[in-house]
Amino acid sequence: MPYTIKKTEVWAGDILNRPGMLARVLESLTAAGAQLEFIIARRASEKTSRVFVSPLKGKKQQNAARDVGLLPAVGINALRIEGPDRQGLGAEISRCVAAADINLRGVSVAIIGRKAIFYLAFKTEGEAKAAAKAIRKLLSAKKR
Repeated sequence: MPYTIKKTEVWAGDILNRPGMLARVLESLTAAGAQLEFIIARRASEKTSRVFVSPLKGKKQQNAARDVGLLPAVGINALRIEGPDRQGLGAEISRCVAAADINLRGVSVAIIGRKAIFYLAFKTEGEAKAAAKAIRKLLSAKKR
């Protein structure tokens, strides 16, 4: 299985830190047809939690997100990397990005069976593009 690297838009927002609030957000997105691949929710303060989701496709899903307080995440230019997992893959990707003198703004990784799915966040679109180029080179070199 080859690796895929693609840009993805992350939507985010703050919700009340109360039971059922995350369910309300996710139910609204589901009703609009969203098939989310990425969800992170964490407490931001005693009263609020922050939610991040991706992808949202089309106006209907985006409007549903706005209705529950989510907006395109400013300053999060994200890449989604998917492919076979192997020991040290996260370290290799992190070192590759650092060697390109690019700072990671955030990282989320899930391993499902033998597949790894990375979400890497960068401050600018230019950093994300440069990181994607460096990571493609790294991962294609590993196939040889």
